[in-house]
Amino acid sequence: MLEVYIWFYAGCALVILGCIGTVIGPGVKDPIVRTLNTEVPAVGMSMILLTYNDTIALLTYIAATVLITMVLLRAVVRLEEMGAEL
Repeated sequence: MLEVYIWFYAGCALVILGCIGTVIGPGVKDPIVRTLNTEVPAVGMSMILLTYNDTIALLTYIAATVLITMVLLRAVVRLEEMGAEL
């Protein structure tokens, strides 16, 4: 039973730290670091949902990763079209 609580609390910590990293992330110049800053909350949310159901956790992680990647790629393309330096 303790193992379930470890996954839950570790997921909560990752969500909180990942959200802080995502807020600070736009100030970072490297697009890889920005992507990693948004992946941490997705992993944390998956860990929280892992305590309830494995399938929900897997689907949440896949959906969050796809959406975050699409948004970040669009943002990088838009910045390059505007001539901004990354």
